[in-house]
Formats: sequence, C-alpha cells, structure tokens
Amino acid sequence: MDAVRANPQPPWRPSPEAEAETAEWRRTLTAGGAVQRDATERLYELLLRVSRGEVQRRAAAIRVTGPELDDLAHQAAGDAVIAVIRRLHEFRGESRFTTWACKFAMFEVSTKVGRHFWQHPTVPLEGADWERLPDRLGITPEEASQDSELLAAVRAGVESQLTRRQRQVFLGVVVDGIPIDALALRMKSTRGALYKTLFDARRKLRGYLVTNGYLDAEGKETR
Repeated sequence: MDAVRANPQPPWRPSPEAEAETAEWRRTLTAGGAVQRDATERLYELLLRVSRGEVQRRAAAIRVTGPELDDLAHQAAGDAVIAVIRRLHEFRGESRFTTWACKFAMFEVSTKVGRHFWQHPTVPLEGADWERLPDRLGITPEEASQDSELLAAVRAGVESQLTRRQRQVFLGVVVDGIPIDALALRMKSTRGALYKTLFDARRKLRGYLVTNGYLDAEGKETR
C-alpha cells in the first residue's frame, strides 16, 4: 500500500491518435449538414452497442426480454447521443472521447432500467417480504427450516444494527429483490453509492452474527 501511495499512477495522457480522434469527433459532430448527420449516426451505433450490452447484463433483474429489451437500448442510445452533443464543450480530454461518450449510454441505461421497474414492478412495493430472505441468501427451504434461528437473528440485526439508510438498501436489494438501478432512482442516489451502503450493511450484519455466536469468524454457522 505504501508503495502505491509513493508511486501514484500518472494522469492519463492522450496519444496523438486519441487527440486526432477527439478533434475529428468535435469537428464532425458540429459541422452541420450531411457530415454531422453521418457522425451522429456513427455515434449512435457505437452507443447502441454499449446500451445493448448493458441492458442484456441487467435484463434478469427486471425480467425484460426480446423487442422490449432492445427498445430500452435504442432509447438509451438516442438520449445518450443527445446528451453527448449537448455537453460536447465540457469534454476535457481526460480519457478517450469514445470512453467519455459511452458513460452517457451506461447512465441512460441505468435510468431507464430503473424507471421501467417502477412502471412494471415485479416485487411488493410496500413492506419487506421477509419470507423471500432465505431464497435471496441462497438458502433452500429445507435449510431455512433448520436455520430459522439464524434467519431470525439476521432480521434482528437488520432492525437493531443498521442505520435507516442501510436498512432501506438492504431490505430493498436483498429482501425484496429490487434492482439496484431502480432503487438508486427511487432514492435519488447512484449505483456506486448504494453498493457501498450495501457493503457496509452486510459487514455490520456479519459482525453482529459473529459477536452473538451465530457465525464463526470465517462465516460458518455455529448453531
């Protein structure tokens, strides 16, 4: 760790090729006429590939397939293109232009997946469904009947050890199975922030279960 701190990674420096690529995108996306239309179409195709990959990766969480899933990708790519062109003047060359542009597509996918979930919810929206907890934790019905004491301890830990926000994220993601994108939209947060909150919540719960003798230090059940 000390070596890493002593030798931090230098900031990214664009190569001549990357600078030329950025200059070409800037020129063509603002040229007007057929040149701009062609550049916009090329950007759209690039961001559509990214969007399709992202929606496919998240499809299971929102139970969407086929044309509806592809429509989400097209919507995300289209909105991303508009955002890139609108904010083109903000690009500072701290990454490749295409890397910067692709972030808009990923953001749009995240937003649209979240909105789609709330428009077509597949889980209860009011109250935590604790009966789903064993399945969310990978525990079979047979194991759950044997581990009822452990599950009760988990519930007690959630209610007594977690902050209000940690409890809301844990219940939403782990107990009710709400996709992280949808929860981030509802809580006006980001995926990264909620993942950090969930990580902290899991760590607190594990500590609680170890302290109270339900798990050993390696995470194995003791009862």
